[in-house]
Amino acid sequence: MTDAVVVRRYGEAALLADLPDLAAVRALRRALDAAAGSRPAGVLDVVPAARTVLVRCAAPADVATAGRWLRAAARAAASSAAEPDDDAAVLEIPVSYDGADLADVAAWAGVGVEEVVARHGGRTYEAAFGGFAPGFVYLVGVDPVIAAPRLATPRTSVPAGSVALAGDLTAVYPGASPGGWRLLGSTTLRMFDVDRDPPALVAPGARVRFVPVRGTAAGVVASGSRPTGGARDVGSAASGGAREAGAAGPVRSADDAPATATAVRRAGTGRDLTVVATGPQTLVEDLGRPGLGAVGVGPSGAADRGSAARANRVVGNAPGAAVLETTLGGLVLRCERPVVLALTGARVPATLDGVPVGPDAALRAGAGSLLRLGTPGRGLRTYVAVRGGVAVTAVLGSRAHDVLSGLGPRPLAAGDVLGVGPDAAGPPLDGVVPVPLEPGALRPGERHALLDVLPGPRPEWFARGAWGALGALRTVTADSNRVALRLDGQVVPRRDGELPSEGLVRGAVQVPPDGRPVVFLADHPATGGYPVIGVLTAESADRAAQLRPGDQVRLRGTAGVWAGSPEAGLTVPSPAT
Repeated sequence: MTDAVVVRRYGEAALLADLPDLAAVRALRRALDAAAGSRPAGVLDVVPAARTVLVRCAAPADVATAGRWLRAAARAAASSAAEPDDDAAVLEIPVSYDGADLADVAAWAGVGVEEVVARHGGRTYEAAFGGFAPGFVYLVGVDPVIAAPRLATPRTSVPAGSVALAGDLTAVYPGASPGGWRLLGSTTLRMFDVDRDPPALVAPGARVRFVPVRGTAAGVVASGSRPTGGARDVGSAASGGAREAGAAGPVRSADDAPATATAVRRAGTGRDLTVVATGPQTLVEDLGRPGLGAVGVGPSGAADRGSAARANRVVGNAPGAAVLETTLGGLVLRCERPVVLALTGARVPATLDGVPVGPDAALRAGAGSLLRLGTPGRGLRTYVAVRGGVAVTAVLGSRAHDVLSGLGPRPLAAGDVLGVGPDAAGPPLDGVVPVPLEPGALRPGERHALLDVLPGPRPEWFARGAWGALGALRTVTADSNRVALRLDGQVVPRRDGELPSEGLVRGAVQVPPDGRPVVFLADHPATGGYPVIGVLTAESADRAAQLRPGDQVRLRGTAGVWAGSPEAGLTVPSPAT
């Protein structure tokens, strides 16, 4: 298989392995799982998809080692024809086959409804790769007789727990969402639960069997399974009834599962900061939750990572300490005890007990002090660090709020009380920390923001002139957020068609069929199905997070990262011209 694997550099700190088909992806994924003991420390995430495997690293310096590990696994996969162990545990998912599209699938297949149920529920599936949402995992092994295509017009909402089919893939919707798959039935099992270890009931490599339960078209009662009802949106936690040898943690039901976003709970007893006002939006953020991309969980974390890191450095915190990210100012905090604070990111007029204070310096606040933030004149996001870090309950190892999935502590509200944690790592810095380039401001000689973009992994999807068109003057649209910066302006010419879903990284510049680029930011999905023409540098991704709707920007192409690339043997694309 080695000759069939093309490994492409994907931005500054990731690699994308292109494979001929899903079978090759599964083989490489198994080889990487087998080589987990030799996985380089700098590899943050491995995300298999339909025809690719993404390997995301902590820093550019980790890419060379990650490339050698990836190629070694590809060689191992090529020399082994190993299939999943037939004696391995199989997760049984009880299903009420009462879906809205069951009769339509039967008509498409030219068989009876009972036969559709028997063919879908009588097979063992392998989980191949994660999807667009936490816990959504694509299962392969659908009987070709019932492999009906997806709906021509997607539903605006599919209930949580829906068991669905689209061509040769089947899956369970972990939460309510839009969707175009054919609905065969429903299960009460909770597919994703932040209080379970591991959180995803099904992960790539797992083996799954759907078991019909009483009241389905097949009229079968699965031994040991309880009847299931229609799935509802998530609520409070309860135990469920899946059977899996060696399953870890309780299996919860879709009827009773907790909502994704958690309350803002203090991690400890300290009542250190009270939120008096939040402005348009204030979130708790840290370095994010890497390592869960394979089950559809994006990394999230601070949108402007450089500013968040500087705030922690000023107050003497460890790099991973949680900070507050406030959009367009307006935050008011009351300090219930003496604390050390710092402001970074977009410059805001700020006062501490009515006295003006500046950014990038340690601010010592006494008990009862009020910190007030005004509205920034430019830039979008301001960061507030407190010495010791903001202490709220972590979700899947992170205190970051992800606006796409809803994971993490909910957005702050007036009246919330926050604790301060133990994440101080050294003394606060003295004086003002020099910042050569103000976040959100134009650089000397600029008439609009310039964002550096490296060649992406999909040049073959773009017509001649696409790279030049990408650099046209563009305007940030009002529907931009922490998920993506959406840009209006000249269309980037690309070929027609649909790209199989593949892993995404922060800063990826995706081009949908309308030709208007989308720049993914901190809360990007784990995978996406439009071709990526380029990837912002880390510094430019931070800068993109400070752009406001209406700001003008150019994506400035550069191939500098490829010069002298240390990844010997890796195939690197050239930008389309």
